[in-house]
Amino acid sequence: MKTLIIIPTYNEKDNIERLLNILLGLSPEIEVLVVDDGSPDLTGDIVHRLQDNEPRIHLIRRPGKMGLGSAYVTGFKYALAQDFQYIMEMDADFSHNPLDVPRLIEAAQKYDLVIGSRYCNGVNIVNWPIRRLLLSYFASKYVRVITKMPVKDPTGGFKCFNRKVLETIELEKILSDGYAFQVEINFRAWVKGFSIKEIPIIFTERINGVSKMSRRIAWEAAWMVWRLQIMKLLRLL
Repeated sequence: MKTLIIIPTYNEKDNIERLLNILLGLSPEIEVLVVDDGSPDLTGDIVHRLQDNEPRIHLIRRPGKMGLGSAYVTGFKYALAQDFQYIMEMDADFSHNPLDVPRLIEAAQKYDLVIGSRYCNGVNIVNWPIRRLLLSYFASKYVRVITKMPVKDPTGGFKCFNRKVLETIELEKILSDGYAFQVEINFRAWVKGFSIKEIPIIFTERINGVSKMSRRIAWEAAWMVWRLQIMKLLRLL
């Protein structure tokens, strides 16, 4: 089935070419869309150069940092305008193993949303300091308790959607960005009654580049779960 992998980028010049080469080598049915937020390190220029010899590489350039959530929404709209059956989210920094992509696509033939989960089979994270690991783990527990959503890794950003999920969700009404975006998109899919499957992955901290995590992003996620639950109770989703 034809699949589009959406990769938001900001200063990923050390990773992007190798990642694209691996992904496109997995299957002729896989295409990649890079949504670049005006990377000062010219990540967008590298992708543009690679497009000359590979029609399966797509590029959307944005003028500056506009946020992870809006990057994915932009990518979702692009995918829905084409004939892609499966639409994936993935980081550019190799924290998500590109060799796991076929596993997610295979599972998506049975389930509407497949999440590559760090927590569905113990804790599978490499090279994180203990403080960050505990924060992430208990944040996931917090989301699950508040929302009642049966997802052990609700903030994970490695996932595969059947296109019907994104056709049903009102993308214009997405409220959040960062980790909160991942929670919200999962929650909206769950409220709509779509089937969700978590499959275990090993998440490895980036080697090149700098993490985009910030205190603002963490606080947004903490408050968003309450907003989503209230919206569900009021039948606004």
